[in-house]
Amino acid sequence: MLRHLMMTATAVTLVAAGASAETLRYATARDVYGLDPHASTDSFTNIFTHHIYEPLVRYDADMKIEPALATGWEVIEPTRVRFKLREGVTYQGGQSFGADDVQVSLMRAVDPKSPLRGNLPGLKAVEIVDDLTVDVILEGPTPLLNNYLSNIFIMDKGWLEEHNSVPVIDASQGEEGYTTNNANGTGPFALESRRPDALNVLVVNEGWWDTPQHNLTRIEHSPIGSDATRVAALLSGEIDLIEPAPLQDANRIEATEGVKMLQNPGLRSIMMGINMGDSLIDGNVEGNPLKDVKVRQALYHSINMDLIRDRIMRGKSRVTGSLIAPAVKGYSDAMDARLAYDPEKAKALLAEAGYPEGFAFNLNCPNDRYVNDEAICQAMAAMMAQAGFEPRLVTEPRQMHFQKVDNRQVDVFMLGWATLPMLDGFSVLSAMLASPGGEYGTFTPAGYSNAKVDALTHAVAVEVDEAKRLEMMQEALMLAKADVPWLPLHQQPLSWAARDTVEIPQAADDLVRLWYANVTK
Repeated sequence: MLRHLMMTATAVTLVAAGASAETLRYATARDVYGLDPHASTDSFTNIFTHHIYEPLVRYDADMKIEPALATGWEVIEPTRVRFKLREGVTYQGGQSFGADDVQVSLMRAVDPKSPLRGNLPGLKAVEIVDDLTVDVILEGPTPLLNNYLSNIFIMDKGWLEEHNSVPVIDASQGEEGYTTNNANGTGPFALESRRPDALNVLVVNEGWWDTPQHNLTRIEHSPIGSDATRVAALLSGEIDLIEPAPLQDANRIEATEGVKMLQNPGLRSIMMGINMGDSLIDGNVEGNPLKDVKVRQALYHSINMDLIRDRIMRGKSRVTGSLIAPAVKGYSDAMDARLAYDPEKAKALLAEAGYPEGFAFNLNCPNDRYVNDEAICQAMAAMMAQAGFEPRLVTEPRQMHFQKVDNRQVDVFMLGWATLPMLDGFSVLSAMLASPGGEYGTFTPAGYSNAKVDALTHAVAVEVDEAKRLEMMQEALMLAKADVPWLPLHQQPLSWAARDTVEIPQAADDLVRLWYANVTK
């Protein structure tokens, strides 16, 4: 570790110069929301900007926390944690990294307008001790502080001020600023150019403080929305790596010389949220039948996830009754039990709730965010109709979809959650089940509130006894499960494809970390 921490910029340059240097051409189904690391909770956008910007601590290739822009930390008291910052780090624009950058970046990330504020709960202030030391001041003990900080990237204060960009923007609402298409970080790559929805080009940062584990000099990222076009580009040799690789094309890709599939179990749970507000967004009855737990149970019983797994997901997904994957802290077998597929039971529950003829509501899904998202929703709409419902299916690009989700303009809506950056069940409790307020409940369905779940969630946030914390977390998740505010569907598989010349680790969080990639001739 000492060798790792003491590498100098000169040594990094020598390592890079001695390695084989390559361009990696990389295609995904969508573009990033922008390059501002505090403007979006979208995990793809965040991992892309992580190539340019860095946090105080980070996950390594084995998903373990290690130092990054901070070299060490110490709990001074339960609500004060001191971070020692790395010396000699410079931004790609030549500015020196220091404590004032950390202060402005962390407070920018938790600004009330920031969509990222829920990813750093409990932060009260950042106090500068000296140029390379900061104290993070918390509302209470925060056992997941370093997990949170792994996803909060540090920006240069002077650069932000120069471009009138200290106020944060919300990319999910279509807001843009100088930081949307320009960047200045400390990370392994620097922005060369950006053409939204066309091409993003990164080049290696020769002055990076760390030892490169990649051999890339250039990354060319192309958003290609069409599955068929993306696969064709890989098979023709125009692209080196695609994410996602459509499951329906896996056999054809595997059978093609020079390319390979990269598939593993994933952490991302796909689910449907349910509006429990006073009225439907797009209904044909007075009030909101979805407020009745029997109606929500009926929706659950209407969905045949085994069929979706076998037909749409090609047997690659893991059907679940839990909002978190088995590898995530807080999971238990009990929370994984599903309500059985039973359309007749669904009809009976609808009748008991006073809706024997069913009712209409909108069913909102993205068509470019999750694996086979549109096809899954088309299948569910048909299943719900067979059980007596009248779903009005709306599928649209992810930005339009999540604008509606953020503004509570949906009745039943698709969301995927990988518990990032925490890899802990508290992520679901705090963001998706707690009553909205401050950094809590940013994705909680409209109208859902359970006082006991709230109390347990707030207790979990500050409990440092791991056994007690786990027990409370599981209790809260089980209480919420009985309320059915979400319909769990499955954990989607990791599905990438690459040329045989590309070597890259595939972590369970499904995030592409190209600073670990190597390309051979």
